[in-house]
Amino acid sequence: MKKPMTAETAYLRISGKCALAELCTHDAKRLMTRWELEPRLQAEVIARLIKEKFIDENRYAHAFVRDKFRYNHWGASRIRMELLRRGIDDSIIEDALTEISDSDNISELRKLIEQKKKTVKAKSDYELRGKLIRFAMTKGFSCNDISKVIDTEGWNAGNDDF
Repeated sequence: MKKPMTAETAYLRISGKCALAELCTHDAKRLMTRWELEPRLQAEVIARLIKEKFIDENRYAHAFVRDKFRYNHWGASRIRMELLRRGIDDSIIEDALTEISDSDNISELRKLIEQKKKTVKAKSDYELRGKLIRFAMTKGFSCNDISKVIDTEGWNAGNDDF
């Protein structure tokens, strides 16, 4: 029979993970639930991790925004949705999203659409435009930003110049 995990063991394991990568309260609770640590002990461990600055929701949100924008090429809508899913407060999310400048956002979207355009098969400009819009929306970019990029003067299915 497996010995139940203690709060101290859970604390040590999670603090070790926090030393390697940012975790939020939601991530820590999910780990402890998987380890079958009872809820009362989970709350104690979370409180200690926050007190000792291993978990900081604000720091987590800023790191999450930078990483998902830079490496996963996600837009603000998708990042916001994922942070909300992890229980991050709206005010913290809004503050963290300031990491993405409007010019960086448009530039990243333009690169994504240019790359995707090379691989999309479409019978008409209309079909290509629709596929590119859907793709950009799944990445979490706003309709306004997508329109700015796709409707740039001179762009069409046969022209690679955005």
